[in-house]
Parts: sequence; C-alpha cells; structure tokens
Amino acid sequence: MFTKGEIVVYPMHGAGVIEDLEERNIDGVNKNYYVLNLPLGNLKVMLSADCIEGTGLRKVLSKNDISSIIKKASLAPAKARIENWGQRYKENVERMKTGKLCEATAVFYELYRKEKQKGLSGAEKKVMTTAKKIVLSEIMLGLGLEKNDAEDMLEKYS
Repeated sequence: MFTKGEIVVYPMHGAGVIEDLEERNIDGVNKNYYVLNLPLGNLKVMLSADCIEGTGLRKVLSKNDISSIIKKASLAPAKARIENWGQRYKENVERMKTGKLCEATAVFYELYRKEKQKGLSGAEKKVMTTAKKIVLSEIMLGLGLEKNDAEDMLEKYS
C-alpha cells in the first residue's frame, strides 16, 4: 500500500516519512511493519501493515491542496461552537483524529482566535499546540519548507 520513502500523515501525530518496511517475529508469527519517522517531535512509530487501514494513515496532500486548505481555514468565519470548554475540547480532539488537514487547520485557527479573544484552558492550549504541530508537519513535508518558513506561512494567515 505504501512504499519506503513515501511521505504520509498519521492522525494525531502529523506528517512523516516511511523510513523502512520491516518484518518482525512476534509470538512466533512474522508480521510486516511500516517504520515512520515523524520529524516534529523526533518520533519513530511502527505500524502493522495488516492493520494499516484502521489507522487513518494517508498520503500527504498535494502542494495546491495544502495551500488551499490553509488559506480557506484562515478565512473561514468562526463557527458557533459549544461554549463549554470540556465539550469543545472533546469535539476538537475528535476532529483531529480524522487525520484530515482541513479539520486540524480549522481546529488550530479556531482555538488561536479564541485564545486571542479571551484565553484558553490549559487542555485547550495543548489541543491548539497539537493541531499546530500536525498542520506544520504537513506544510513542511508537503511543500518542502523548513519549520520557520512553515510557521511563517501559518502565521501569515492568522
């Protein structure tokens, strides 16, 4: 399904590169694994090739799609969201679990704006940071930008 060197996005962790395909023997059974290198956070993840469809792993979007999504999300008017921060937190986490760039970007910009207006709870600040990391990683790997340039792009539309 995926190949070594391919750029992919793993929901809740962001974009990375398939560094290797490994076969491991676990409890006497040989299984194939994708080894992902996720540069933001300096993380390596192994995913079973047998269960890959259930993980939400996907190819990174095209340069045009990434740019379009960032611009659209930044210009979108704030939606009437749940006022209770706990319920809003749960909804935002679920949106990011989809692995869709449009959802992570929307979560980031909505929380960024809310923070500027009246502040966020500690938990929501963490969600905003995670959403930003996910978006930045796809910008960096999808557009071939350094972290500072990707942050500038995201801030430009804030």
